[in-house]
Amino acid sequence: MTSLLAKLGFAEGVRAWVYPQSIGGRFQRLHRISGVILLAILLGVPWIRIGGYPLLQADIPGRRLYAFGAIYTASDTVLVLILSLSLAFALFFFTSLFGRLWCGYACPQTVFLEELIRPIEMFFEGDRNARMKRDAGPLTTDRVLRRLGKWVVFALVAVIGAASFVGYFTDAKLIWTLRAGSTSYAFTGVMAAIAFLDFAWFREQFCIYLCPYARFQGVMTDDHTLQITYETGRGEPRGGADAKVDGRCVACNLCVNVCPTGIDIRDGYQLECIGCARCIDACDHVMEKLGHPGLIVYGTEAEARGEVRSLLRPRPLVYGGLITALAVSAVLVLRAHVSFEAELSRSPGSTFVLDDDDTIRNTYLLTIGNNDPRPGADPYTVTVEGLPGAQVIAPPMQLGTSEDRTIPVVVRLPRDRGVARTIPFQFRITGPHDARLLAATFMTPGRGADEEHDHHEHD
Repeated sequence: MTSLLAKLGFAEGVRAWVYPQSIGGRFQRLHRISGVILLAILLGVPWIRIGGYPLLQADIPGRRLYAFGAIYTASDTVLVLILSLSLAFALFFFTSLFGRLWCGYACPQTVFLEELIRPIEMFFEGDRNARMKRDAGPLTTDRVLRRLGKWVVFALVAVIGAASFVGYFTDAKLIWTLRAGSTSYAFTGVMAAIAFLDFAWFREQFCIYLCPYARFQGVMTDDHTLQITYETGRGEPRGGADAKVDGRCVACNLCVNVCPTGIDIRDGYQLECIGCARCIDACDHVMEKLGHPGLIVYGTEAEARGEVRSLLRPRPLVYGGLITALAVSAVLVLRAHVSFEAELSRSPGSTFVLDDDDTIRNTYLLTIGNNDPRPGADPYTVTVEGLPGAQVIAPPMQLGTSEDRTIPVVVRLPRDRGVARTIPFQFRITGPHDARLLAATFMTPGRGADEEHDHHEHD
């Protein structure tokens, strides 16, 4: 039990809290830019609409996905699968080249903590040394009020973030005007509670122990992958009277103080490193004042051995090839995508009917769902192919966006005693922008049927 607590960041049952010190620099400016963009996407996209429909929303009860002016349904699951695999392999591809770029600059955990939570914490409790001193002191009214104020704002951020995320599954306007369903608010509450727990307490423990990315990233990287590294050859031995003159590590420990996961990058590459580059900015801040380049850099193990970094390696090539294949597949699927769904079934209770005018009648049920987001009612017509001389009887149909309807369709064919018992053919359903073909079969009495079968309905 003691070893488990130690692994989870506890010492004798007490949380070993990490107090990252604030730091500026070129990579932190890059953090700020990427963070603002990603937060704007999270908060803003649910409110953007194209033709009256969301820019991006997964309507799970309606089994529809609204994406960039198009509507996709369950019949487009293969496209969703292709896009999901493309994103996964894109993550693998960029990881093989640039390491934990996702963790350091795009992960929601990093974005919320670095761009919102840590600034809020600094506003209420100050920087690293002030927080450490206050937490080590007695439980005063000032300390309690500061902590409560911080937690109230954390809770507000958690609720806003959770509601914004749920806005990708439910109309954002309904959520914020308190008109959404109970399920939406239940999910919002659960996600907000989890987010608040993460902001207020769990933090780096998620990156170190729960995030699966840290566990499998080792199989995606090699000696040529860009990582944050400490240049041991220039930095060691640490400290000493001549360190400032020689450009060696002056043992200021600022790189450790700013690390959000509490590691010492000088000990070598570690899974706990999320690639945020705070240690690079910290080291540059110190060493530039001494007239020397920083000792912590983005580099590769190959470059540390004096080799030239290579981009043409098995992992990036394989991942890049898979992404290319998936992209081509996505384009082909998108080109084959039509703006409506159509399903066909035979009318229950009968196969064929011999009518009084010596024709054979088959009845089908046709369901059409309009997925065209453009406003207005779209007309649909039904014809058949591969059944010469057939008469098609179907009521006229006009459907608005996201509307579906089932209609009976009758196909009549002059009787021919030499006809096959089962004739394959196709229904052609034509909409305003594209068409779909549905396979069907036309049932008949078969070859050599007796006259007594005339005018007789077969069940």
